[in-house]
Amino acid sequence: MTIINVVAAVIKKENFYLIAQRNQNKHLGLQWEFPGGKVEGSESFKEALVREIFEELNITINIYKKITEENFKDDKIDVKIHYYLCSIKKGIIKPAEHEDYLWIEKKNINQYDLVAGDKKILPLI
Repeated sequence: MTIINVVAAVIKKENFYLIAQRNQNKHLGLQWEFPGGKVEGSESFKEALVREIFEELNITINIYKKITEENFKDDKIDVKIHYYLCSIKKGIIKPAEHEDYLWIEKKNINQYDLVAGDKKILPLI
């Protein structure tokens, strides 16, 4: 299995973070995640993140800094997730692929069934 580079936006607004619920028909369906997706072709990680967030949530973002990267592998996927601290630049969130989204205080994020890679980075945000 080839490792796939994936980007994820840790979108912060005041003391709240945006989490999105994965499509029920996709791998890890109905679990919560920091939104993002696969890096395509010759895209930079930041270009991929801007594109994915616009496609998935209909918003444009500011990207501030890379937080970390995490490897995640199971029987279906082998990914390296690159996490970036972001904020909304403009737009109103309209999920195109996710079931739902929430703004959650960090202290409450563990109450949601977060995908494994995203759980690992919580101490860093």
